[in-house]
Amino acid sequence: MAAPAIADEFATRPEAEAMVKKTIAYMKANGKDKTYTEINRKDGPFTSRDLYMVAYGFDGVVLAHGANQKMLGKNLMELKDIDGKAFVRERVEMAKKNPSFWQEYKFTNPPSGKIEPKAMYCQPSDDVIVCGGVYLR
Repeated sequence: MAAPAIADEFATRPEAEAMVKKTIAYMKANGKDKTYTEINRKDGPFTSRDLYMVAYGFDGVVLAHGANQKMLGKNLMELKDIDGKAFVRERVEMAKKNPSFWQEYKFTNPPSGKIEPKAMYCQPSDDVIVCGGVYLR
């Protein structure tokens, strides 16, 4: 009986896709600055359980981050996961070629503090790449 409750603790791929689309719709209706403010709020409309939004410029600079305010304004183009994958660089390159996409890498899960496999759904909108991910279990 506990399995559904455990599953409900963690976001799913469809939820990540829906949240990215919701974020982009909000951005088109309310502008980038207001959207970034809302993404940055951990209790805001763009955070749910272990799902949070991140917005990047095509230069790899973090414009908004739902889990780590220390990342704001930083260029993460050369950031690598524990396997040496430059995942932000790869994400930017994928955003230049695809209307939306999934990308897998390893990243620290904020609630657990552990490095876990993660799948990130991203969709470029104008000069911004909006992403939201799920930790793979």
